Amino acid sequence: MYNIGIDLGGTNIVAAVVDDGYNILGKAKTPTATPRSAQDIFDDIAKVCREAMDAAGVTVGDISCIGMGTPGTVNGEGVIEFANNLGFNNVPAKEMLKERLGDLPVFVENDANCAALGEAHAGCGNGSGNFVAVTLGTGVGSGVIIDGKIVNGVNFAGGEFGHMVISVDGEPCTCGRKGCWEAYASATALIRQTKKAMEENPDSVMHEIVKQEGKINGKTAFDAMRKGDIAGIKVVNNYIKYVACGLINIVNALQPEIICVGGGICNEGDTLLKPLNRYVMAERYSIHSKIQTKIMKAQLGNNAGVIGAALLGSI
Repeated sequence: MYNIGIDLGGTNIVAAVVDDGYNILGKAKTPTATPRSAQDIFDDIAKVCREAMDAAGVTVGDISCIGMGTPGTVNGEGVIEFANNLGFNNVPAKEMLKERLGDLPVFVENDANCAALGEAHAGCGNGSGNFVAVTLGTGVGSGVIIDGKIVNGVNFAGGEFGHMVISVDGEPCTCGRKGCWEAYASATALIRQTKKAMEENPDSVMHEIVKQEGKINGKTAFDAMRKGDIAGIKVVNNYIKYVACGLINIVNALQPEIICVGGGICNEGDTLLKPLNRYVMAERYSIHSKIQTKIMKAQLGNNAGVIGAALLGSI
């Protein structure tokens, strides 16, 4: 028997058939094409699920359960209470999936939690039961697994480390607070920091890099740093300090076995991970413990969400 994992994103809807060994046997996707009604979006979710089954050469009779990861807050009844980038308010996702795909067991979770579950079991976590996944993207997403279970909190909105404050009255965040980790450590924040450094340093190599690339992105400062550019070095060093500050807070609060770092920025590899590990080792509270949290690069890429969603029925 196999499971279907669905990753409902703001850009694409992806579905995959996953076996017991966490292998993807067939996958399909279609644009989410927001804004539009939940009914239309769920029609397309059902369509890509059927296409994924066709690609895997299986039928609904071969499927044990369906799991879906979605942005926003999902309650214990499988209702998406709020997902601002999809325009969802109290959408009965579990019921809508059953209506379209038959009376299979259906599980619905926050997408960051699904990605964490996927990485914990099939990626860099290697089956770890105490695991945190952090994604440095447009925002800072995070998912927490303690004793093998997803941590949701009393209102199913827990684990949002991107919105812990690391600088009181600091940079404004899209959530309405000031000084959130997301406002300093997201890829969006890095691009903003890079732009500011370029404005203050008209002779920086970053200007030449942007001309060649056509735009400022998360690699701009890192590429300039590798060329010995002082402004680029400063941007990268400050950015890594911001990321490290949040990671150290997570370590001191939860002491997970592994913190997995994902998102496009993690493609910098050791350039990012080595200094992050140094900061964590220097500033962690558990200085004398024999077991220390490892900071590792995510392994599953865009497949983390669908694999984690497919696992929802087994945790």
